[in-house]
Amino acid sequence: MTDAVFQQDAYQTETDATITAVDGDWVITDKTVFYPRGGGQPGDTGTWRLPNGETVRVLDTRKGEGGQIRHQVERANDLAPGQSIAMKLDWDRRYRLMRMHTCLHLLSALIPCGVTGGDVGEDKSRLDFDIGDLVLDAEALTEGLQRLIAEDHPVSIETLTEAELDQQPELIKTMSVRPPRGVGDIRMIRVDGVDYQPCGGTHIRHTGEIGAMRVSDIRSKGARNKRVVITWDA
Repeated sequence: MTDAVFQQDAYQTETDATITAVDGDWVITDKTVFYPRGGGQPGDTGTWRLPNGETVRVLDTRKGEGGQIRHQVERANDLAPGQSIAMKLDWDRRYRLMRMHTCLHLLSALIPCGVTGGDVGEDKSRLDFDIGDLVLDAEALTEGLQRLIAEDHPVSIETLTEAELDQQPELIKTMSVRPPRGVGDIRMIRVDGVDYQPCGGTHIRHTGEIGAMRVSDIRSKGARNKRVVITWDA
């Protein structure tokens, strides 16, 4: 398995690591600060510094088998198992994704409906909801988001056992994607006093870090589904 440093500290931007496998332009390391694509959040990008001082770009990060994390590099011909590298995230990009992802959790708390899909982006993000007869108002949702952001709620990482989660099925908001089973405790994200749900993504420490945000679009995606899009309110 790859030691996923970001699971406990999403603010760590650099680490030393050792290459364990090379498969074409995909490289596995013993640990990483790079988040692999999942849960609607894109994989991280950044750079690796080699022992000779040269740098290699990381273009994408994905999940592999058995808990491994795979990094797509621009050139792998200089890389080999056992080699030491120094990793560095594209932090500005990651931080924007973290702020967006946490804001989507706030949005899910404002709309009491099942989530049927979602996507986290640097400039805009969205959640799809099975709303039934519920009527959504972009201005009211924007006001709700801005209020929760201004209240600066703490955001923390917790865990539940599978049995504990089974006793509280209402905590699972996503209708199409379920938390992984058989891999140990379930990682939970708590926005204090606002939201509590399973999530493997990276998040900020306080909602006040999100900044100005608004609901920019609400559109129908089927008979019962509504897509709600959020963007920076610049």
